[in-house]
Amino acid sequence: MPDSPSGPHAPYMTVLDALAAEIKAGKIKPGEKIPSEADLVQRFGVARMTARRAVGVLRERGLVRTEWGKGTFVVATRPTSDDERKGD
Repeated sequence: MPDSPSGPHAPYMTVLDALAAEIKAGKIKPGEKIPSEADLVQRFGVARMTARRAVGVLRERGLVRTEWGKGTFVVATRPTSDDERKGD
C-alpha cells in the first residue's frame, strides 16, 4: 500500500524533508537562496517535477518564497505559534 506510514514515501517527500531539515537547522538561513530545481534534480536523482513539487510544498508551508526570475529564498521563521493567530 503506497500510503502506508511504515512504507517508503513519495520521492518529493525525500527532497521536502531534507530541505526543511536544512532550513530548520540553519544550514540555509533566512534570506538565502535554496538550491535550484536543476541542483535538486542532480542531488536527489529525482525528476524536475518532483523537485518542483517539494519546493511548492515548502512555499505552501511558508518556509520559502519564490521571486520569479531570481530564485527561491528562505523566509524568516517565527519560533512561536502566536503569529499564526494574526487577525483574530
